[in-house]
Amino acid sequence: MQDQKNLSEIGVENQKIINNKELNLLESMIPVVILMCLLAYNIFFVDGQEWLGAYTNQFILLMGGVVAAVVGFFNKVPLKTMIAEVWENWKSVLVPILILFLVGALAGTWLVSGIIPAMVYYGLQVLSPEIFLPASVIIAAIISIATGSSWTTSATVGIALVGIGSALGIPAGMIAGAVISGAYFGDKMSPLSDTTNLAPAMAGTDLFTHIKYMAFTTVPTILITLVVFAIISGNIDSSGSADTSFILSTIDKYFNITPWLFAVPVLVIVLILFKTKPLIALGTGVIMAAIFAFIFQSDLIEKISDTKTSTIINSVLTDTNIEIDNSEFISYFTEDELNFLKKDKKLENLFIDGKDLKGIFTNDVLSSYFPTQNYESKVIENKVYNLDKLITIKRLKKLFSSGGMNGMLWTIFLIVCAMVFGGIMDAIGALAKITKSLLAVASTVFGLFASTVISCLGLNIIASDQYLALVIPGKMFKKAYEDKGLAPENLSRTLEDSGTVTSVLIPWNTCGAYQSGVLGVSVADYFIYAIFNYLSPFTTLLFAALNIKIRQLVKK
Repeated sequence: MQDQKNLSEIGVENQKIINNKELNLLESMIPVVILMCLLAYNIFFVDGQEWLGAYTNQFILLMGGVVAAVVGFFNKVPLKTMIAEVWENWKSVLVPILILFLVGALAGTWLVSGIIPAMVYYGLQVLSPEIFLPASVIIAAIISIATGSSWTTSATVGIALVGIGSALGIPAGMIAGAVISGAYFGDKMSPLSDTTNLAPAMAGTDLFTHIKYMAFTTVPTILITLVVFAIISGNIDSSGSADTSFILSTIDKYFNITPWLFAVPVLVIVLILFKTKPLIALGTGVIMAAIFAFIFQSDLIEKISDTKTSTIINSVLTDTNIEIDNSEFISYFTEDELNFLKKDKKLENLFIDGKDLKGIFTNDVLSSYFPTQNYESKVIENKVYNLDKLITIKRLKKLFSSGGMNGMLWTIFLIVCAMVFGGIMDAIGALAKITKSLLAVASTVFGLFASTVISCLGLNIIASDQYLALVIPGKMFKKAYEDKGLAPENLSRTLEDSGTVTSVLIPWNTCGAYQSGVLGVSVADYFIYAIFNYLSPFTTLLFAALNIKIRQLVKK
């Protein structure tokens, strides 16, 4: 056995952290620096940011773990110690991983039961110019809570809201800011969200404790956001009209929409309020949604697969895609016209499954595809109408699809790989050294919160990935919060308030790039109006400075 005289264990509320007396700060930072360099290379020098394939971030985390292990070997840390710490880390995230699988199942069953489409259906009917911006925030929030995804919200109702608002004469940047504010509020507060599950997993608390504690900073921030947008809405001139009837009729065509469908999410919320275990609450949501699918969407689920039962099983386990018939609108175009549209840079993804269509297509933009010298005005009008419907159907397909448990695998693999990196860093004593150095700088509780916020922002800028902005600070700061006697939900809340929501404010971050591309609005245009997103870090720091809702560890 290797010499372990340089290793000791520091007990913190029954938690243990490895302390390596020989490891210095420079050595501790080597794995972190190399990890950041690998991430930076992938971001700035690799097209599509898939250097090593779709799971590039996971492989980079494993590489960081290997580097950390090499540092450990040079400092007399046995392999057995590293493996044991990684194993302990894996055991600690078993429940969060099970929850993530249930989240995937919930998303699938809520789709085939019509719950998610019903929320979109009723949400789009409350719009008027006078309340458009705050209504957009609320609609996006509701849809994001239901889906657990700010991305899906933006790619569906977000697109619709930007198009509708633009037709009313409202600047696109304002609308995009309202959509993003609502979408990220809903993403934070939804038990279906992968980031909302990831943050407590990194901090060491449970999902519903995290959501409940996060509400203390999140709710005031969204209320301020709504007030600001209400004032803006009352002071802008809008004109024109917009029609959501096609979206509503399409949803109504494929789903049996009824208010009774809301009984399932209400039941899940009630179970949460009564402090039911997350696995039970979410599992109940899956089972009830499956029952409601048989009751309300009998014809639909029979068409999706060979049997109704197989449709439900597929919605739980794997991909569910509800096909929308677009042949009526495609038939209006000649083969040459379709080939022309397929070659266009903006429309090339229109006929490609799995590819998002980016940008906003006004009637003027669509008209440009049909030159007046070749077409009569009435013909152009009809072609624009049919092309617009094809674009709408393309975007609705995202709402009409779900990945089930299979759709959660990317996030789960990220957590598993993060636990390898974090476990080895812990085993060699690197985390102890780094957190001690941080505590030396952040000598106060406020300083610790501020350090966390800065770290999350920095990783969103450097690593360009919101998941890594949660994973790395979460693992590295966990012991620092324990040393200060702070409950883990303080850390999980701060991770979300600074890591999740600010990612969309960085143009080269995956979230910023996605949102600007899908909504057709640059980050620069919507930045000032993404009020919720840039207020959230300040809110959490204000609460820390005033010692409001700062929960202490309960000694047993």
